[in-house]
Amino acid sequence: MKIITIDFETFYSKEFSLSKLTTEEYIRSPFFEVIGVAVKVDDNQTEWASGTHEQIKGWLKQFDWENSAGLAHNAMFDGAILSWVFGIRPKLWLDTLSMARALHGVEVGGSLKALAERYNLGIKGTEVINALGMRRTEFTEEGLEAYGDYCINDVDLTYKLFDRLMMGKNFPPNELKLIDLTLRMFTEPVLRLDKDLLEQHLKEVQERKEKLLAEAAANRDDLMSNPKFADLLRSVGVEPPKKISPTTGKETLALAKNDEEFKALLEHPDERVQALVAARIGTKSTLEETRTERFIGIAERGDMPVPLRYYAAHTGRWGGSDNLNLQNLPSRGDNAGKLKKAILPPKGYVIIDSDSSQIEARVLAWLAQQDDLVQAFANKEDVYKKMASAIYGVAEDQVTKDQRFVGKTTILGAGYGMGAAKFQAQLKTMGVETELDECRRIIDIYRKTNPHIVGLWREAQFALHLMADNVNGTLGKPGVLEVIGKHKAIKLPSKLMMRYDGLSAEDGSEFSYKTRKGQIKIYGGKVIENVCQAIARCIIGEQMIRIAKEYRVVLTVHDAIACIAPATEQYRARDYVEECMRWVPYWAQGLPINCESGIGESYGDC
Repeated sequence: MKIITIDFETFYSKEFSLSKLTTEEYIRSPFFEVIGVAVKVDDNQTEWASGTHEQIKGWLKQFDWENSAGLAHNAMFDGAILSWVFGIRPKLWLDTLSMARALHGVEVGGSLKALAERYNLGIKGTEVINALGMRRTEFTEEGLEAYGDYCINDVDLTYKLFDRLMMGKNFPPNELKLIDLTLRMFTEPVLRLDKDLLEQHLKEVQERKEKLLAEAAANRDDLMSNPKFADLLRSVGVEPPKKISPTTGKETLALAKNDEEFKALLEHPDERVQALVAARIGTKSTLEETRTERFIGIAERGDMPVPLRYYAAHTGRWGGSDNLNLQNLPSRGDNAGKLKKAILPPKGYVIIDSDSSQIEARVLAWLAQQDDLVQAFANKEDVYKKMASAIYGVAEDQVTKDQRFVGKTTILGAGYGMGAAKFQAQLKTMGVETELDECRRIIDIYRKTNPHIVGLWREAQFALHLMADNVNGTLGKPGVLEVIGKHKAIKLPSKLMMRYDGLSAEDGSEFSYKTRKGQIKIYGGKVIENVCQAIARCIIGEQMIRIAKEYRVVLTVHDAIACIAPATEQYRARDYVEECMRWVPYWAQGLPINCESGIGESYGDC
């Protein structure tokens, strides 16, 4: 298959740029203009073309896109232009930005300039700076020629970078497929948005906010300002909660919606306090309002591109992109499902959403070779009841609903070395008040019941020592993970590496590694959390590829995959999706995987 490397140069100004707008807004804007484009077929000489959109379209059409792979650095941008503006879609998309993120970690600079310097490929030009605010017709002949040379150089650097990142065709083929699937969710949108439903939801959100403000008898400035809001609390007899800032290390006000003491004021006996805190949360938390407004804007411009960032997290999981994080749409509270219900499949289709059941807990038991728990999952036993039975000393058929909830929280929360205090706080956020001594007892029972999982934490702590000493090793069930000392990394089943760059230990035991936010503490239990999430992502990735052979994948959220299928074959499609979601790769034999799925005429109905 031929590789066609491409790079577009487009009009931008101080007011109209990707720093001010999302990629979707920018490309779909009536102000958008392609200045020119450079194309390279395999390793042939790169060509540059400039002209009207119709002239550029005609020039681009001469290339055999349908039988070729398109290559770009940030193909989400160039691919969207090629598809939305010129109606051209290559057979496959390759993206050096995505590949670099997977190979070098999410903390490494991913710009073409940074990567070209890293690999000594050449110097990226600066002519784009001179193009600020200039339409195509405003360039001089010499200026346009210089801009073309700049674009040609970018294409040549991208092609060289791709060759280096492939490392002699050693970049995992399945990961290339996942990059392509991820990019097509954005560059070839098929989902629709219900504009009427969104406008009604926006009205309700705004009315609710105004009501909260009125009930609080405070203006917006008072509510948004930390010092002024603290004074409001004092005026009704409440001393504002405080915390130690993780950034400065100094005491500061704890008035964020996730601060436990602040949230507890919602249940204060004084209704004035309740109203103030409710208004503060309603005003500060503008995510629902801004996200709804953004959905409406997209609906007015066309179908909904799904912006996902491939390998966004340290563990390889996908993340939100383009100021639209579909990974955390509300599922609880007053706004639950409203935005999801506004996401519609193409006419004549349904959405099938399938979620891998308890995959992290299953992976943990399997990786640790905690065989009794693995077998319980395989037998489809209620592992939450089994845990509750051990905690409360009652028969499984005597476990109450509340006891099972504690068992569930224990199974899902205690597997990575969580201590009693943190477990107590976690239960509290879920509305369960538990004494610290009782939490200690529960954690102790979990650890005694699952000794191999506890042993895996110790093994991971030893793996940190191996990495720090540049020594190779293994971790967990044989044949799954490799410790690569010289790279300070753990090699995953995907053949990619989860890195702990700058790993160091202050006193030989307290480890930390380098991120853009500074040094982050790491320990055995946290390593196991990382690898379990990473393994789950490897499995989900392979399952996604299988689903895509039959049905168009439109979204992935954590451990769930959504696809579309013709309404006339929705049940056959659901069976196929569930079959794929229960399939395990060759390297994960013995891992009991299960799933839940739903069919809907909207994403929220699944």
